[in-house]
Amino acid sequence: MTHSLATSLPDVDLQPGKPPVLRARTTGDAARWAAEHRNALRALVAEHGSLLVRGLGLRDAAQTEAVFRRLGSLLAERETFAPRRRYSEGVYSSSKWPPNQHMCMHHELSYAVEFPSLMLFACLVAPTGGGATQVADSPTVLKSLPGELVERFERLGWLLIRNYNEDIGASIAEAFGSDDRCAVERYCRANAIQFEWQPNGVLRTWQRRSAVMLHPRSGQRCWFNQIAFLNEWTMDPEVREYLVDLYGEDGLPFNTRFGNGDPIGPEVIQMIDEVYEKNTACEPWQSGDLLLVDNLRTAHGREHFEGAREVLVAMADAVQLADCSPTIEVTGG
Repeated sequence: MTHSLATSLPDVDLQPGKPPVLRARTTGDAARWAAEHRNALRALVAEHGSLLVRGLGLRDAAQTEAVFRRLGSLLAERETFAPRRRYSEGVYSSSKWPPNQHMCMHHELSYAVEFPSLMLFACLVAPTGGGATQVADSPTVLKSLPGELVERFERLGWLLIRNYNEDIGASIAEAFGSDDRCAVERYCRANAIQFEWQPNGVLRTWQRRSAVMLHPRSGQRCWFNQIAFLNEWTMDPEVREYLVDLYGEDGLPFNTRFGNGDPIGPEVIQMIDEVYEKNTACEPWQSGDLLLVDNLRTAHGREHFEGAREVLVAMADAVQLADCSPTIEVTGG
């Protein structure tokens, strides 16, 4: 099945279980092509939730950054959960996540009060096996979840609890752009994050957020969160046991709960993951590919992989939490 939105672009290939794929026809200037087709590309993303562009021949960070900047207003990442390599302002490596572990579906920075509406991914080196960036339609996921579970999360919200230490996950400086305590505290107060400094210097934070949002442009109800991804039961059992032994139940690098503080059981996480799995679409990366994702409409994840894999990421076009009709009022630290 094919579909074309604009006469200036070739047909988009729509296949079950795959994201929409568009084969670019360019003479080699990928940035110029992106600029010329920006509006049509973004319209396709708005229509389908994601779009894989094949044939741009992206080869290096400088060329990729030029393409990214033609397509959106890039953001500097804050509150990252895992280290990234920074290529330039607003252009990063994919998160450093073990290659042998699947990265659960999530919406980037869904725990922040400002988050990207558009995610941009570019594959410079495709893995030899696996490693696809998977996508799932958020309104479909929402409709597929049990109504009583959705109602509970809408009423209570979800809680992200983080412990910043120097051993695992992003450091304070990586997450907040500074390790100065006063600067970190100002950021937390301005971004509705409760915080507490532990005697050993570890920073513990809590942030309560809505689990369901209205898309600011389409008005669609979206399951928009990282409840499953950042939950303790998503960890490899041996890793979780080790971390609990080392840091205690309350000292895990990150964990999620219902918004009133009640724990989220493994059966809930399994249910969410199963719904995501049933609604996942993916296409193996080819070197040079570009993927655009509507961050509110579409969750993304990553398969485990073998071999080298170099994927660059940019977050673009900030959206304010308040513009997405959250059901939970947020309060700062």
